[in-house]
Amino acid sequence: MTWITRHLESTVLQLSQQRPGVVITGARQTGKTSLARQLFPDHAFVSLDLPSEAEQAERDPSTFLRRHPPPLVVDEVQYAPGLFRHLKVEIDKHRDKNGQFILTGSQKPALMQGVSESLAGRVGMVELEGCSLEELRLAGVEVTPEAAAVRGGMPELWEKPDLHAAEFHRSYTTTYLERDLRALLDVGSLRDFERFLRACALRSAQILNKVDLARDIGMSPSTVSAWISVLEASNQICLLEPWFSNRTKSLVKSPKLYLCDSGLLCYLLGIDNVDDLIESPYRGAVWETFVCAELRKKMRLGGRGELFFWRDRTKEVDFLIHKAGGFELLDAKWSEHPDAKDGDILARVAETLPENAVKRMALICRSPNAYPLPPKRDFAIQAVPVWEA
Repeated sequence: MTWITRHLESTVLQLSQQRPGVVITGARQTGKTSLARQLFPDHAFVSLDLPSEAEQAERDPSTFLRRHPPPLVVDEVQYAPGLFRHLKVEIDKHRDKNGQFILTGSQKPALMQGVSESLAGRVGMVELEGCSLEELRLAGVEVTPEAAAVRGGMPELWEKPDLHAAEFHRSYTTTYLERDLRALLDVGSLRDFERFLRACALRSAQILNKVDLARDIGMSPSTVSAWISVLEASNQICLLEPWFSNRTKSLVKSPKLYLCDSGLLCYLLGIDNVDDLIESPYRGAVWETFVCAELRKKMRLGGRGELFFWRDRTKEVDFLIHKAGGFELLDAKWSEHPDAKDGDILARVAETLPENAVKRMALICRSPNAYPLPPKRDFAIQAVPVWEA
């Protein structure tokens, strides 16, 4: 098995040197446990996936912490929310010792509530997504962007090349439905929720319309809203907010829905390989979903700003990055060689933003190399491969 170095490793190590504890969140199977064990090999390890450990951590946390003294990695800590208050006491006994507790968890509400109530100011927070294309390439994995989009970012799929992606995602979906969903929401029919999940997949990279979604799957809008919240809380979907300001009142104010992992999206759409993707009517949505995931992973490293999209009645740009009054405008294009007309909308949107505020405009495409497109309205636009997004 090949270890894939994650870009966030330096961030986790830095936080462990500055705070008594570090919390690593993210969806299941994104590599949280492996990352914690790789970076902190001398820490003791306990997983609350084991019901006996979770029960003691919840019901008798003092005894649990005597059995498992720091330095300690606690995996899936959300299964024992009662432990957080006792961790606070333990940390406060030795506030001068950093990196004593490394906590991982895949359900954000329980984690964030525990952190905000008991561990605020005592722990650093990191959210881990699947492997980026750049991380795979640096690990020596030879893969095209199209193949990476179909297989997805779950580390195990790349550490075990013989693992069948469809079987992995089938098992992943079942595990998610049967375990995390039951913990987060009282669902009467898991079959209904799986149908709902597939309906969300069909709408990845589209404006979220809960009323239409509810009508199409025969559920109430309130149920759809609750289930959307569960998917977002468990890091299965991302709701990308629109950029808007008072200067442009016609902008759309509803978020766009994206599945967090393009591999899971392809599984739910029945896309098993690159040939399927090329022939699929959903290839544009899959590519945009993949690009969105790659951008989010880069944004996690900090320093770049915040990610939005732009849409009004006549123009849409897939991704807008805002930082300190400056903007990057980025469009995802399935094309291998975008041409000049593909950059026209970027230039039209740039004209609506403050003068000299747009720092970069690019079409994120399947081209192997970056190249400039003919200027539009005096704006410079580039076609760039996804790893240069």
